[in-house]
Amino acid sequence: MKPVYKEIETNLTPFEIFLRFRNEEGIIFLDSGMDEKKLGRYSIIVFNPFITFKGKDNEILIRRNGNTEKRSADYLETFRDLLKEYAYNNETNLPFLGGAAGYFAYNVGRAIENIPKTGMEDVSIPDIYFNFYEGSIIIDNVEKKVYVTHLNINTYSHTYFSYVEKKLSDYQNTVVKEPSSKTSKTGKIVSNVTKEEYIAAINKVKKYILQGDTYEVNLSQRFEVPIHKSAFSIYSALREINRAPFAAFLTLDGFSVISSSPERFIKIKNRKIETRPIKGTIRRGKDRKEDELNRQILLQSEKDKAELLMIVDLERSDLSKICKKGTVKVDELFNLEKHPTVFHLVSNISGELKKKVDIVDCIKAMFPGGSITGAPKIRSMEIIDELEPHTRNIYTGSIGYIGYDGNADLNIVIRTILVKDNRAFFSVGGAITWDSIAEDEYTETLDKGRALMKVLS
Repeated sequence: MKPVYKEIETNLTPFEIFLRFRNEEGIIFLDSGMDEKKLGRYSIIVFNPFITFKGKDNEILIRRNGNTEKRSADYLETFRDLLKEYAYNNETNLPFLGGAAGYFAYNVGRAIENIPKTGMEDVSIPDIYFNFYEGSIIIDNVEKKVYVTHLNINTYSHTYFSYVEKKLSDYQNTVVKEPSSKTSKTGKIVSNVTKEEYIAAINKVKKYILQGDTYEVNLSQRFEVPIHKSAFSIYSALREINRAPFAAFLTLDGFSVISSSPERFIKIKNRKIETRPIKGTIRRGKDRKEDELNRQILLQSEKDKAELLMIVDLERSDLSKICKKGTVKVDELFNLEKHPTVFHLVSNISGELKKKVDIVDCIKAMFPGGSITGAPKIRSMEIIDELEPHTRNIYTGSIGYIGYDGNADLNIVIRTILVKDNRAFFSVGGAITWDSIAEDEYTETLDKGRALMKVLS
């Protein structure tokens, strides 16, 4: 394969470009809608995959160019083999010339660590779902440039380029109005636990901490609501009020995923890997004075810093399994990030991958992210399974792209809505430590879910 790309002249915004293609088969929009200079430089649009890869409980479905194959096998190893079929060298600065885009659900981590499933699974979706693409639209949010890329696997690049250019130029001089966020009413949003049950679970975590089982557990609650609106209208509304650097909209077989995630799981570029865990959250103030006060409270919170420091140590340990000796380092420790509804404390840890390590090795070593499990990871995951009544499904998994060139960028699936069968589901959680105050932890989950509740209510 010889990658081909070209720049296209357009005045359309990333969202307006997405609107032109939103009805295409297998459309995925990786929407970097915030902090373009540091975290959200590129937005990526892909459509019309030539392979769809799904796996659940080691039952695999591969649909390739119209033919469907089912088999029983290790889905991560099979996924690795598929990626290798299309390997190429990327000699450009563009992040994604072609490859797989989709998600790993939280259940992938349970399979990696061989943790039995104890929670109820009332919403069934694949554990791993990736579409394989030979072309992409890349929007550089810093340079304000748009590129179209293609790999000439099954079709000719000039055909793909012509199609994209026509779709954009037909509307080039048209004023495009984003869909209104005013949508039909939904039902009542309900949690899978009461406040009292959530607080009781927090107290149970603290007992495990006292016994020495764990230091920190990320505990969540799940919300559900019947809806009478499209997934696209929900995504459009959420994007208006809660831009995020690792947002995404996925239209998949039988369900949709709407994400406004602020957190990166891993990024791989030219054999360098980095992870960016979040720990420490406080809501934004009602005015400038309260906003600054809350900002200072979080920056000076020893509890939140301790939570983040434990996860930094965990991530350093995970990276050391796959990185060259002496290359793992903490680039940022207690960085404060400002988001539309909350402030977060964030760290960044990086390293240089060993020679033969690939993305599947990275997933096996690091998934799921420590910030949404706890420390130590495996015991914390066991406690999560015990205390949370439903399986997490896609929540706290990862969405993003994996290039055939070995580069990748995957988020942590938080602030994310799953839409299936006219119902919407989302989960919110927080880290429980010995110093946690149960009432405050419960309130923090509601703060994190405010934007999601607003677009669904």
